[in-house]
Amino acid sequence: MTTTTIEAQVLPTPTGPLSLLSHEGILVAAGFTADPEEMFARLSPAMRAHGLTRVDDLGHAARAVRDYLDGDLTALDTVEVSQPGSPGRQRLLTALREVPAGTTVTYAELAERAGMPRTAARAAGGACAQNLIAPFVPCHRVLPSIGGFGGYYYGTPVKQWLLTHEKALG
Repeated sequence: MTTTTIEAQVLPTPTGPLSLLSHEGILVAAGFTADPEEMFARLSPAMRAHGLTRVDDLGHAARAVRDYLDGDLTALDTVEVSQPGSPGRQRLLTALREVPAGTTVTYAELAERAGMPRTAARAAGGACAQNLIAPFVPCHRVLPSIGGFGGYYYGTPVKQWLLTHEKALG
């Protein structure tokens, strides 16, 4: 049995390089780093066993990023993604993908949308912190109920740029 490698492409964005990692046409990681190895290291051992190869064009995922940057704020929604997690984590990630560009939710609202109101902010915050596919799974659209930006794996300036680009901030 042969295994297909994970393919990586780095795209320039106004807020810094964005590494995309795809396995068999499904995005398994994306993040604001010039080094795809940083994203690769966050994958499960089973995924890392496939190895990593840099490519010039990932096709649909790369086009979606370019379209998003050009103003089509729904372009990232069309890319198939997959990441590990418990059933509860999967519900949170699905609810997160359903938060439309140009809007934000609180961590508690995200948990409620996922049908997990008792887990509230803690579980939603954990799902965002463990999210491997930014900005396709848009954890940047989740803000603390007390105000401010809260944390973001790639730094507050990146989160602020994404929200401004999507016009969720004035």
